[in-house]
Order: sequence, then structure tokens, then C-alpha cells
Amino acid sequence: MTKHLTILTGASRGMGLAMAEQLVDAGHALVCISRKTNDDLAARARDKGVRCEQWPQDLGRAETAAARLEGWLTDFDHRSLDSVTLINNAGLIPRIAPLGEIPLAQLAESMRVDLEAPMLLTAAFLKATADWKARRKVLNISSGLGRRAMAAQAPYCAAKAGMDHFTRCVALEEAERPNGAKVCSLAPGVIDTDMQVQLRAADPGQFPDLGNFVGMKERGALASPQAAAARVLAYLNRPDFGHQPVADVRD
Repeated sequence: MTKHLTILTGASRGMGLAMAEQLVDAGHALVCISRKTNDDLAARARDKGVRCEQWPQDLGRAETAAARLEGWLTDFDHRSLDSVTLINNAGLIPRIAPLGEIPLAQLAESMRVDLEAPMLLTAAFLKATADWKARRKVLNISSGLGRRAMAAQAPYCAAKAGMDHFTRCVALEEAERPNGAKVCSLAPGVIDTDMQVQLRAADPGQFPDLGNFVGMKERGALASPQAAAARVLAYLNRPDFGHQPVADVRD
């Protein structure tokens, strides 16, 4: 019988895929919400005999995903569960440039995916599982850039700062509820993903910190997606998870 259920966004590549693979290996039932599905993940789950649903979903239209999640959880037989967890991992960076030079459509999409989607999915998750007896957790994947300003990164910095602060608010709310969810906005460290490739390919005339990102790659300072995923999931499993609503995996 299923003991652990995890809902994970951005599971088709990078650290999200690595987390999905490791959760499948640990026997978690998964619902993966991503723009694309991943055939290798589906095969891995079949081989392990683990339930793994992949929902192709543009998180720029988060209301659709949140409504589907709420309905799915409402109908789910949760009586055998020990835990249910939402991991808001999906994110994107628009054009790397000063705010006034970012196309408005890109700016709007990045804020929807990076901030609006986590808020709506968290709201749907909390509402649908409010009466569940299983341990409930929400893990928001944040960034050091949510806590440190950087030129040419206003949308991403703002979205992650917003993620941190809405997590603080939800932590206060859930602390007052019976079986309130444990929530944390966690910076995962610097990871060798497509997002890093995008940062290193930026126009040096518009991105003053470009050299720092190039240097981290050259020094081998970037964690692999697999290593980063293992650290994040280990943090999620800590007995004091949620004690600090905003944290860094390197703490």
C-alpha cells in the first residue's frame, strides 16, 4: 500500500528529474507536474512498481493545474498514507537584462511560473488535505537570489523573495491548525543545470555578475543535479523540517 505521496513540479529535467528518480527509488507515489513528460522516469516507475502520474502542464496557467490538483487530492484514498508532500520546484528565468529591457510577455510569464504557480498549488494542496491524518509538508525550492539582489535578475530575485515571504506567512497560519503542514522555502545551493547554462550565455554588457557564474563552472563549484537532489530530500526528511520556514540546504 502507498505510504508516501509526493507532488512535484518541474520533474522532467535537472534537479526536479533527479528528485523524481530518487523518490521513485524510495517507493513514493508521485504526481509530476511539468511542461513535458519524461519517458525514462515513467519506465523507472514501472520497473519499481511505483505509481507515477505525469501531468503535462504549462505552469504559466497555474489556475488549471491547481484546480486539477485539488480535485485529484479530494478524490484520493489517503487513509493508508503516512505522509503527503508538495514540492514546488519548477522555475524559469526570462531574458537576462535590466528590467526595462525584458519583454513584457517574458516578465509576466516568469512571475506566473516562479511565484503565482507555487502559491496557487500550495493553496490547493492545503485545502484538499486539511483533514488528512498523514504528515503534510510543503517544500518550496527557493534561491540565494531571493535573499541577495543582483542586477539583470529582478524578476527571479523578486519571485524567490516572494516565495520566501509567502512561506513565512503560511508557516504562521499552519502552526495554528490541527495537523498543520510543515513548510519551508529552501535554497538548494548552486547546481549545474540548464538555468546555469542560460546565465553563462548572457550578454556580459547586460549582466555584471556573468564572470561569477563562469568562474563557478570552471572551478567545479556546481553541484550535480543528483547530488543536489539528494541533499534537498535529506533536508525534507529531517525531523526538524519546517522549524525554520526559510532555510538553506547548506545550513
